[in-house]
Amino acid sequence: MDRFFIILMVLFIIIANMIAFIAYRKKNNLYVSAFILLLLAVFFGAIGGTLAIMVIRDPFALFYGMQIGYFLLINSVIVLMLAILATVIKKFNSNKM
Repeated sequence: MDRFFIILMVLFIIIANMIAFIAYRKKNNLYVSAFILLLLAVFFGAIGGTLAIMVIRDPFALFYGMQIGYFLLINSVIVLMLAILATVIKKFNSNKM
């Protein structure tokens, strides 16, 4: 049973990153992409928790959804840090020339 949830967790992370990448390609803005990942962390956390409650039939399975949300939240923070770093580098290079 735990293999199913690990595969589901990895699948949610991959899907969230693909949606954020598509949003980045459309808007060409890393901050929008990080915000979309933040929203998807909440959304996929709720879906994972609900799915875990339905499969396991235990109220404590809700914490599984919180774990998915936590991993996606860390993912969105990493993307936000990269966006800030890219902005700083871009400003530094534009001032240098």
